[in-house]
Amino acid sequence: MVSACRRVAGDVIVMILGLTGSIASGKSAVADCFVECGAILVSADQLAREVVNPGSPALAKLVELFGLDILTAGGSLDREVMAGKVFADPAARRKLESVTHPAIAHLAECRLAELQKAPHDLIVYEAPLLFEVGAESRVDEVLVLVIDPAVQLQRLLERDMLSEAEARQRIVAQWPQADKVQKADYVIDNSGPLAQTRMMVEALYDYLVRRGSLDLSIA
Repeated sequence: MVSACRRVAGDVIVMILGLTGSIASGKSAVADCFVECGAILVSADQLAREVVNPGSPALAKLVELFGLDILTAGGSLDREVMAGKVFADPAARRKLESVTHPAIAHLAECRLAELQKAPHDLIVYEAPLLFEVGAESRVDEVLVLVIDPAVQLQRLLERDMLSEAEARQRIVAQWPQADKVQKADYVIDNSGPLAQTRMMVEALYDYLVRRGSLDLSIA
């Protein structure tokens, strides 16, 4: 998957790698591994927080759609309340996404374009819904994390303190892993220890950086 995102800056070709996977697949941990290797990270989850900061147009629209109870006492978005309103209600989720997705897309494009002006070895765009919202057009290639379903469920239960029914509901609300794998350029199984995953991330990072340098020398 190659897009118009690739740019030459300084002495390297600046590549954007999309990072995605199902809920509780370990995207944040893998993103941190890439950062430790030297990559620059743009997180869609962080952008999603920025676009609904207090006083933002997106937050005002969400209050209009869902009511004042989605706000904390300090006026910020209460993410737990918001999640409870949309995970079991497809219509409510579509309302939420109609507000947040365009705002996130705009901010992501601006952030990535700005980063591409400098000679970074690799930019990683971490986005849980990369394929679902068509954001793969912002990246050159995509890494999909897969995880054993039993491990995924256990990690989600421990991380979010959910009941098993709630955890399973959140898992089935997302695209199946197999569908994401079919659209991937690279796949890492993150079911095992973090040290094992880190080795695979380091190998992929080294390969992508070396390939970028080779492409530039050929060009």
